[in-house]
Amino acid sequence: MKYMLLLYAAPGTDPVPGTPECDDMMAEFFSLDERMKDRATVLAGEGLLPATTATTLRTRDGKVEMLDGPFAETREHLGGFYLIEAATLDDALAFAAAVPVARYGSVEVRPVEIFS
Repeated sequence: MKYMLLLYAAPGTDPVPGTPECDDMMAEFFSLDERMKDRATVLAGEGLLPATTATTLRTRDGKVEMLDGPFAETREHLGGFYLIEAATLDDALAFAAAVPVARYGSVEVRPVEIFS
């Protein structure tokens, strides 16, 4: 089954780029596929630029409204994602627990709906 893992963190909680902490975290991200290959296969995954770079679009009554930044006011912002294939929810959750962001943010795990 496919699962979407949504990585959330509060602004400013990520390790600062160029520091040993950030280098260690990035090494963990880059080795995640190999370390977790017995539990899940990564189909896609990317980090996102800060929420301040977002544009939110809504269409209501035929009118398009665009807003700078994220629409929802939340403490944690979406900072990246993985799309994985895992045999069970437990395997997907094990993969999510190994994502470095889980230590200072959160990882939401959602099954992907398959439309026929």
